[in-house]
Amino acid sequence: MQIFNVYCDESCHLENDHLKVMVLGALWCPLEKTREIIDDLHQIKIYHHFTNAFEAKWTKVSPGGLQFYQTLMNYFFSREDLHFRALIVPDKSLLDHEAYRQTHNDFYYKMYFDMLKIILNPKDHYRIYMDIKDTRGGNKIRKLRELLNKVLSSHLYDFSPEVIERIQIVRSHEIEILQLTDLLIGAIASANRHVTVSPAKQALVTSMREKSGYSLLNTTLFREDKVNLFVWRAKGGL
Repeated sequence: MQIFNVYCDESCHLENDHLKVMVLGALWCPLEKTREIIDDLHQIKIYHHFTNAFEAKWTKVSPGGLQFYQTLMNYFFSREDLHFRALIVPDKSLLDHEAYRQTHNDFYYKMYFDMLKIILNPKDHYRIYMDIKDTRGGNKIRKLRELLNKVLSSHLYDFSPEVIERIQIVRSHEIEILQLTDLLIGAIASANRHVTVSPAKQALVTSMREKSGYSLLNTTLFREDKVNLFVWRAKGGL
Protein backbone atom coordinates (compact mmCIF):
# COMPACT_ATOMS: atom_id res chain seq x y z
CA MET A 1 0.00 0.00 0.00
CA GLN A 2 1.15 3.50 -0.83
CA ILE A 3 -0.18 6.81 0.51
CA PHE A 4 -0.76 9.73 -1.87
CA ASN A 5 -1.40 13.39 -1.17
CA VAL A 6 -3.99 14.91 -3.51
CA TYR A 7 -4.17 18.71 -3.85
CA CYS A 8 -7.46 20.01 -5.28
CA ASP A 9 -8.50 23.38 -6.62
CA GLU A 10 -11.14 24.83 -8.92
CA SER A 11 -11.84 27.65 -11.35
CA CYS A 12 -15.18 29.37 -11.95
CA HIS A 13 -17.25 26.75 -10.14
CA LEU A 14 -20.00 29.15 -9.00
CA GLU A 15 -23.35 29.04 -10.79
CA ASN A 16 -23.79 32.76 -11.45
CA ASP A 17 -20.26 34.08 -11.88
CA HIS A 18 -20.93 34.90 -15.58
CA LEU A 19 -18.04 32.70 -16.68
CA LYS A 20 -18.89 29.70 -18.84
CA VAL A 21 -15.97 27.34 -18.34
CA MET A 22 -15.69 25.47 -15.04
CA VAL A 23 -12.57 23.46 -14.20
CA LEU A 24 -11.95 21.15 -11.24
CA GLY A 25 -8.42 19.84 -10.89
CA ALA A 26 -6.10 17.81 -8.70
CA LEU A 27 -2.35 17.33 -8.48
CA TRP A 28 -1.16 14.21 -6.67
CA CYS A 29 2.11 12.67 -5.56
CA PRO A 30 3.39 9.99 -3.15
CA LEU A 31 3.39 11.11 0.48
CA GLU A 32 7.08 10.28 0.90
CA LYS A 33 7.98 12.66 -1.96
CA THR A 34 5.95 15.62 -0.67
CA ARG A 35 8.68 17.20 1.46
CA GLU A 36 11.21 16.97 -1.35
CA ILE A 37 8.82 18.57 -3.84
CA ILE A 38 7.94 21.39 -1.44
CA ASP A 39 11.65 22.06 -0.84
CA ASP A 40 12.26 22.15 -4.60
CA LEU A 41 9.42 24.65 -5.08
CA HIS A 42 10.88 26.78 -2.30
CA GLN A 43 14.22 26.79 -4.10
CA ILE A 44 12.57 27.80 -7.37
CA LYS A 45 11.03 30.80 -5.62
CA ILE A 46 14.34 31.79 -4.09
CA TYR A 47 16.17 31.43 -7.42
CA HIS A 48 13.65 33.79 -9.02
CA HIS A 49 13.93 36.27 -6.14
CA PHE A 50 10.62 35.51 -4.45
CA THR A 51 10.20 34.76 -0.76
CA ASN A 52 8.59 31.54 0.43
CA ALA A 53 5.62 33.66 1.52
CA PHE A 54 4.88 34.62 -2.10
CA GLU A 55 1.79 32.83 -3.41
CA ALA A 56 2.17 31.70 -7.01
CA LYS A 57 -1.18 31.94 -8.80
CA TRP A 58 -2.47 31.96 -12.36
CA THR A 59 -4.01 35.40 -11.78
CA LYS A 60 -0.54 36.75 -10.94
CA VAL A 61 1.11 35.59 -14.17
CA SER A 62 2.72 38.59 -15.89
CA PRO A 63 5.57 39.23 -18.36
CA GLY A 64 7.90 40.07 -15.49
CA GLY A 65 7.21 36.77 -13.76
CA LEU A 66 6.92 34.57 -16.84
CA GLN A 67 10.33 32.91 -16.39
CA PHE A 68 9.39 31.93 -12.82
CA TYR A 69 6.05 30.42 -13.85
CA GLN A 70 7.68 28.68 -16.81
CA THR A 71 10.15 27.10 -14.39
CA LEU A 72 7.23 25.84 -12.29
CA MET A 73 5.61 24.38 -15.41
CA ASN A 74 8.87 22.72 -16.44
CA TYR A 75 9.30 21.31 -12.94
CA PHE A 76 5.90 19.62 -13.06
CA PHE A 77 6.71 17.91 -16.34
CA SER A 78 10.17 16.89 -15.15
CA ARG A 79 8.87 14.91 -12.15
CA GLU A 80 7.56 11.43 -12.88
CA ASP A 81 5.92 11.34 -9.44
CA LEU A 82 3.72 14.41 -10.04
CA HIS A 83 0.40 13.79 -11.80
CA PHE A 84 -2.48 16.08 -12.80
CA ARG A 85 -6.15 15.48 -13.53
CA ALA A 86 -8.77 18.05 -14.57
CA LEU A 87 -12.49 17.91 -15.32
CA ILE A 88 -13.73 20.60 -17.69
CA VAL A 89 -17.33 21.80 -18.06
CA PRO A 90 -17.21 23.87 -21.29
CA ASP A 91 -20.41 25.91 -20.77
CA LYS A 92 -22.22 26.12 -17.43
CA SER A 93 -25.02 28.19 -19.02
CA LEU A 94 -26.27 25.04 -20.79
CA LEU A 95 -26.77 23.11 -17.55
CA ASP A 96 -30.40 22.25 -16.75
CA HIS A 97 -30.40 21.44 -13.05
CA GLU A 98 -34.18 21.53 -12.78
CA ALA A 99 -34.57 18.75 -15.34
CA TYR A 100 -32.32 16.50 -13.25
CA ARG A 101 -33.85 17.58 -9.91
CA GLN A 102 -30.59 18.86 -8.56
CA THR A 103 -29.04 22.09 -7.37
CA HIS A 104 -25.82 23.52 -8.74
CA ASN A 105 -24.14 22.41 -5.52
CA ASP A 106 -25.34 18.84 -6.16
CA PHE A 107 -23.83 19.05 -9.64
CA TYR A 108 -20.59 20.46 -8.24
CA TYR A 109 -20.11 17.52 -5.85
CA LYS A 110 -20.94 14.98 -8.56
CA MET A 111 -18.32 16.56 -10.81
CA TYR A 112 -15.79 16.48 -7.97
CA PHE A 113 -16.35 12.74 -7.63
CA ASP A 114 -15.98 12.27 -11.39
CA MET A 115 -12.73 14.22 -11.26
CA LEU A 116 -11.34 12.22 -8.32
CA LYS A 117 -12.47 8.69 -9.17
CA ILE A 118 -9.82 8.16 -11.87
CA ILE A 119 -7.09 9.01 -9.37
CA LEU A 120 -8.13 6.48 -6.72
CA ASN A 121 -6.52 3.05 -6.72
CA PRO A 122 -8.18 0.51 -4.37
CA LYS A 123 -4.77 -0.78 -3.25
CA ASP A 124 -3.61 2.64 -2.00
CA HIS A 125 -4.69 5.32 0.47
CA TYR A 126 -5.27 9.01 -0.20
CA ARG A 127 -5.17 12.26 1.73
CA ILE A 128 -7.14 14.94 -0.07
CA TYR A 129 -6.45 18.64 0.49
CA MET A 130 -8.79 21.31 -0.90
CA ASP A 131 -8.06 25.01 -1.20
CA ILE A 132 -10.34 27.02 1.08
CA LYS A 133 -12.35 29.47 -1.04
CA ASP A 134 -14.89 30.89 1.39
CA THR A 135 -16.49 30.49 4.82
CA ARG A 136 -18.40 27.41 3.61
CA GLY A 137 -15.26 25.33 3.30
CA GLY A 138 -16.14 23.08 6.24
CA ASN A 139 -19.57 22.32 4.80
CA LYS A 140 -18.03 21.54 1.39
CA ILE A 141 -15.71 19.01 2.97
CA ARG A 142 -18.55 17.33 4.83
CA LYS A 143 -20.74 17.13 1.71
CA LEU A 144 -17.91 15.75 -0.42
CA ARG A 145 -17.02 13.16 2.20
CA GLU A 146 -20.68 12.08 2.40
CA LEU A 147 -20.91 11.74 -1.38
CA LEU A 148 -17.65 9.80 -1.68
CA ASN A 149 -18.68 7.42 1.09
CA LYS A 150 -22.13 6.94 -0.42
CA VAL A 151 -20.91 6.30 -3.96
CA LEU A 152 -17.90 4.16 -3.08
CA SER A 153 -20.01 2.03 -0.74
CA SER A 154 -22.84 1.60 -3.25
CA HIS A 155 -23.44 -1.42 -5.48
CA LEU A 156 -21.88 0.55 -8.35
CA TYR A 157 -18.35 0.33 -6.92
CA ASP A 158 -16.56 -2.54 -5.21
CA PHE A 159 -14.46 -0.04 -3.33
CA SER A 160 -13.83 0.68 0.34
CA PRO A 161 -14.20 4.30 1.54
CA GLU A 162 -11.21 3.61 3.80
CA VAL A 163 -8.90 4.34 0.87
CA ILE A 164 -9.60 8.02 1.57
CA GLU A 165 -7.84 8.67 4.86
CA ARG A 166 -8.82 12.31 5.09
CA ILE A 167 -10.32 15.29 3.29
CA GLN A 168 -9.06 18.59 4.64
CA ILE A 169 -9.35 22.26 3.73
CA VAL A 170 -6.08 24.19 3.55
CA ARG A 171 -4.88 27.62 2.48
CA SER A 172 -3.10 27.72 -0.86
CA HIS A 173 -0.66 30.44 0.22
CA GLU A 174 0.74 27.98 2.76
CA ILE A 175 1.17 25.00 0.41
CA GLU A 176 3.35 25.31 -2.69
CA ILE A 177 2.02 22.13 -4.34
CA LEU A 178 -1.48 23.60 -4.22
CA GLN A 179 -0.13 26.74 -5.89
CA LEU A 180 1.21 24.56 -8.69
CA THR A 181 -2.27 23.01 -8.99
CA ASP A 182 -3.74 26.50 -9.40
CA LEU A 183 -1.26 27.26 -12.19
CA LEU A 184 -2.13 24.12 -14.17
CA ILE A 185 -5.87 24.63 -13.72
CA GLY A 186 -5.50 28.23 -14.87
CA ALA A 187 -3.77 27.12 -18.06
CA ILE A 188 -6.48 24.53 -18.75
CA ALA A 189 -9.28 27.03 -18.13
CA SER A 190 -7.61 29.67 -20.28
CA ALA A 191 -7.16 27.23 -23.17
CA ASN A 192 -10.86 26.32 -23.05
CA ARG A 193 -12.23 29.87 -22.82
CA HIS A 194 -11.06 30.76 -26.35
CA VAL A 195 -10.51 34.39 -25.40
CA THR A 196 -7.48 36.61 -25.77
CA VAL A 197 -5.23 36.51 -22.71
CA SER A 198 -1.95 38.20 -21.90
CA PRO A 199 1.08 37.05 -23.90
CA ALA A 200 2.61 35.64 -20.70
CA LYS A 201 -0.43 33.47 -19.98
CA GLN A 202 -0.65 32.39 -23.61
CA ALA A 203 3.01 31.37 -23.47
CA LEU A 204 2.24 29.08 -20.52
CA VAL A 205 -0.78 27.56 -22.28
CA THR A 206 1.39 26.90 -25.33
CA SER A 207 4.10 25.37 -23.14
CA MET A 208 1.63 23.05 -21.44
CA ARG A 209 0.28 21.96 -24.81
CA GLU A 210 3.74 21.23 -26.16
CA LYS A 211 4.98 19.38 -23.09
CA SER A 212 1.82 17.31 -22.63
CA GLY A 213 1.29 16.62 -26.32
CA TYR A 214 -2.39 17.53 -25.95
CA SER A 215 -4.58 20.40 -27.16
CA LEU A 216 -6.00 20.72 -23.61
CA LEU A 217 -9.46 20.89 -25.22
CA ASN A 218 -10.42 17.22 -25.36
CA THR A 219 -10.70 14.17 -23.14
CA THR A 220 -7.51 12.14 -22.90
CA LEU A 221 -7.27 8.38 -22.72
CA PHE A 222 -8.45 6.84 -19.45
CA ARG A 223 -4.97 5.69 -18.38
CA GLU A 224 -3.09 8.91 -19.13
CA ASP A 225 -1.38 9.65 -15.81
CA LYS A 226 0.56 12.86 -16.39
CA VAL A 227 -2.05 15.27 -17.74
CA ASN A 228 -5.38 13.44 -17.57
CA LEU A 229 -8.32 15.48 -18.87
CA PHE A 230 -12.04 14.81 -18.99
CA VAL A 231 -14.40 17.14 -20.85
CA TRP A 232 -17.86 16.66 -19.34
CA ARG A 233 -20.61 17.09 -21.91
CA ALA A 234 -24.28 17.38 -21.03
CA LYS A 235 -26.89 15.51 -23.04
CA GLY A 236 -28.10 17.65 -25.88
CA GLY A 237 -24.80 18.99 -27.11
CA LEU A 238 -22.80 20.83 -24.46
